[in-house]
This record gives sequence, structure tokens and C-alpha cells, in this order.
Amino acid sequence: MITAPATAWARRVTDGVEPKNVIIAVLPVLGALRYGFAGVGWGLFAVVFAAVLPTWFIRRGMRQGRWEDRHVGQRRRRLVVIPFIMLSVLTSLGVMLLAGAPADMTAMVVAMLASLVPIMVITVWWKVSVHTAVASGAIACLAIALGPWWLLGYPLVAVIAWSRVVLRDHTRAQTVVGALVGAGSAGLAFWLSR
Repeated sequence: MITAPATAWARRVTDGVEPKNVIIAVLPVLGALRYGFAGVGWGLFAVVFAAVLPTWFIRRGMRQGRWEDRHVGQRRRRLVVIPFIMLSVLTSLGVMLLAGAPADMTAMVVAMLASLVPIMVITVWWKVSVHTAVASGAIACLAIALGPWWLLGYPLVAVIAWSRVVLRDHTRAQTVVGALVGAGSAGLAFWLSR
């Protein structure tokens, strides 16, 4: 049985470490640690396309009644949101490549795009967890770029998975698959595109 305090904590975790917030935190941090102020600038540029514009799109859809919550809980409606996010991230990548952005910053955007592809494919049949995919992929990329100590962030992915299950937004399997897809696709794409 799930208690009210557990549900309240799960909601705080789910909302606090939702994908856009992970992206908003990770991109500037990676940029700062790898490239200083210029890296922060590139990180913030990528944040606009990977977090700000998708959030605007989702909120607009909520106002129009297309979906009922900011996490787009209905699997079929995610099939509208994910392509928008992919197009936005691809636009960012194109500009960054043309403008000569630093390698790890473009690699991070490639990693985001690469993780969205299997998430989209899986979402056609099953509601995989985007929360755990994004968090797990971010940790994998940070570990590749900055060192294995970043792997100590993986307990946070377990806490995120717990929150998604407690709220009944996902099953355990959906959170585990999300984490594996995020780490595998984002990590590999990041490593190959550096």
C-alpha cells in the first residue's frame, strides 16, 4: 500500500527531476566544466531547443486540451510531442555544427537526439519512462566526458524510477527499460560523436 507521504515525495521527485530540469542542469554544467564561459553559452543555447521550446509546446497543448498534464501521461499523445522535440533538438544540432560549437556540446545534443529515436519507436507500442531515460543518459554522458565518478549519480535514477512507479505513471519494467535505453543510446552516441 502506498501512503500519502510517499505519494507526496514521489510527486516532488517526478516534478523536480523531470527531463527538462535534468537538461537545464546538465548542459550548462558540462559546458562550464569542459569549456568555461563559452561552454555555458553553448549549453544554454542547446537548453532553449531541448527544454524551453518543448516545454512551451507541451504547455500550449495543455491549454488547448490536447493533453492533461505536463508529463504527457498518455502514450499516444507522446507520439505527437516526441517528434516536435526531435525536430527542435535537430535544429539546435544543425546550428551548433554550422557555428562550430565545441565537440562535447554537439556530442551531447547528438546523444539527446539518439536517445529520442528508440524512445519514439518503443512508445508506439509501450509507454517507456522518459524520466529515467533522460536522467540515465545524462549520467552516462557526464561519466564519459568528465570521469567515472559521475556514475555515482545512478542512485538518483533509481529514486526517479521509484517516483514514477509510486505515482502509477509507469511500471517497474518501463522505468528500467527507460534507464537502459537512455544510458545505452545516449552514452554510445555521445562517445562516438565526440
